[in-house]
Amino acid sequence: MKQQLYGYRRPDGSVGIRNYVAIIPVDDISNAACEAVANKIQGTIALPHPYGRLQYGEDLELHFRTLIGTGRNANVAAVIVIGIEEKWAKRIADGIASTGKPVAMFSIEGQGELETVRQASWKAQEFVQYATEIKREPIELSELKFSIKCGESDTTTGLASCPTLGQLVDRLVDAGSTVFFGETSELTGGEHLIAARCANDQVRDKFMHIYHAYVEQIASQGVDLLGSQPTEGNIAGGLSTIEEKAMGNIEKTGTKPVVDALKPAEAPTEKGLNFMDTSSAAAECITLMCAGGAVLHFFPTGQGNIVGNPIEPVIKITGNPKTAKAMKEHIDVDVSGLLSHEMNLQEATNLLEDVMVRTINGRFTVAETLGHKEFVLTRLYPSA
Repeated sequence: MKQQLYGYRRPDGSVGIRNYVAIIPVDDISNAACEAVANKIQGTIALPHPYGRLQYGEDLELHFRTLIGTGRNANVAAVIVIGIEEKWAKRIADGIASTGKPVAMFSIEGQGELETVRQASWKAQEFVQYATEIKREPIELSELKFSIKCGESDTTTGLASCPTLGQLVDRLVDAGSTVFFGETSELTGGEHLIAARCANDQVRDKFMHIYHAYVEQIASQGVDLLGSQPTEGNIAGGLSTIEEKAMGNIEKTGTKPVVDALKPAEAPTEKGLNFMDTSSAAAECITLMCAGGAVLHFFPTGQGNIVGNPIEPVIKITGNPKTAKAMKEHIDVDVSGLLSHEMNLQEATNLLEDVMVRTINGRFTVAETLGHKEFVLTRLYPSA
C-alpha cells in the first residue's frame, strides 16, 4: 500500500472512514420522530426501519445487536436514540455509549412526539458541531474492517469481478485487516470448501453448524436449493444452479484461512477472514456486516445491483461490459477488460485497490452520490 490512508479514530480505538451523526429509532413507530430531527438538523442521518415491537427470543436479541452495532460502527461519530419506551431506548443507547462516543436517548411516552423532536434536535445540533470538528488522521489498513457480498451474479461475476475481489481480500488479510463474508445459503454446494479453510476444528464445527441450521430451516418450508437457482437475474446471467453460483461466491473470499464463524451482526474478536451468518439478500447482508463493524463494503455484480447503505459505503465491481455501460452510474470499478484480455488479474486488483484507497480517504462511491441508503433489518420470527 503506497498511499497514506486517513480516517477517523474513535474513543475506543476503532477507525472509521465516514463521520456520521446517526438518528436511530428503536421501533417502527419512532421512525417519524427520527426523520423529523434529521430533516431539521443538517449533517444527521435517520435510519428508519419496520421492526421493534413484540419481537422475542433470538429475534429480539438480533434486533438489539443490529441497532447497537450500527451505532457502534466506527463510521458513526455520535448517536441519537429515540424510542416509544424508555427501557429499550436506554438499552440501545447504553450499548453504544460503551464505545465512548457521544450518545443521547429520548423516549416519546410521557412527553409526546413534538417535545421529543424538540429536545432531540437540540442535542443533534450539538453532536453535528462536535462531529464536524473531528479531523482525519493517518491510519493503517490493519485498523479497518471490511465486508464483501456479490449480487445479481452472472457468468462474468465468477470469471472477473469475484476473482479480482478475492485477490484484494488476500492483500487485506495479509495487511492485518478484518474481512467479513457471508451469504450462508449461497455457499450451498461449496460449503465443504469453506470448511476445509477453517483455521481449526472449533471454527469448522461452528461454521458447519450455522450452515446446516440455515439450509435445514429453508428445507422445512419445502424448498430444496440443491440443483436449483433461486433468482431470475442469475438465470438470465447464465447461471444454472446454486452450486455454480456458490463457486463464484467463494472465489471472492480469496484463499486465506477462515478464523471465526460469527452470528448475524456479531462483532469479531479475531483479525483476518471471518464468516458471518447472513441472508443472501443484499441490503440485509450489508446491514448485518455494518453492525458487526465493517466500514467499507465490496460488491461484485454481473447483471447490475444498485444497493447502498447509509453507514457503510459500497464499492461496486463488474466484469460485464454491458452492465458497465448501461449501468455506469452504479459501477465504481469496471474489470471487464479481464474478459477482453486488456488487463490481467493483478492489474484489475490494483485498479480496485486504488478505488478502495480513494474511498477510504473520503471520495464518495457512486451509491453515495446517488443517495442509496438501504437499511434493512433481518427478521427471524413473526411478532408475538
